Amino acid sequence: MTRTRTTALALALAAIAGAAAILLVMGRPPICTCGTVELWVNQGDSPKTSQMLADWYSPSHVIHGFLFYAALWLLARRWPIERRFLAALFAEIAWELLENTDWAIDRYREATIAIGYTGDSILNTLSDIAMMALGFWLARKLPLWLTVALALALEAAALVAVRDNLTLNVWMFLLPTDAVRAWQAG
Repeated sequence: MTRTRTTALALALAAIAGAAAILLVMGRPPICTCGTVELWVNQGDSPKTSQMLADWYSPSHVIHGFLFYAALWLLARRWPIERRFLAALFAEIAWELLENTDWAIDRYREATIAIGYTGDSILNTLSDIAMMALGFWLARKLPLWLTVALALALEAAALVAVRDNLTLNVWMFLLPTDAVRAWQAG
């Protein structure tokens, strides 16, 4: 491993550890308060959603990685890939910290179908960060057409499974719509 990659890896691990420490200070539980750790939660409205390793919102973090890769390729193409990855990682961490503030949790409750949302466990947050890293890596390795197809497939799968996805989540967070909320509620 080159010195640049070693440094980037050390910075990435330090940033992730720092995010976990901040979340702990913010009062986020390390794992689900139910006391279990599960690989997958198959429901969008379960009390275990955003508490376990993965759920139907995990694909949105893979798509974050696609989007960060694309934005950084367009805006900072001359940067080494390690620097672009760290920029994406810091952006994802910043979002995860913001998403777990009382303000954002309350906004999700009032504006989206996440009525019982209590924020993420630290385990889920770390998994979300890893999902973004996976998306970034996939976007770097896959042809553009396949990355776009995969993003559309992930959005469609979540939409069919839980009537929510990254697109609707952002839409409802920023511009809540009663008709969309009613459709999502079934």
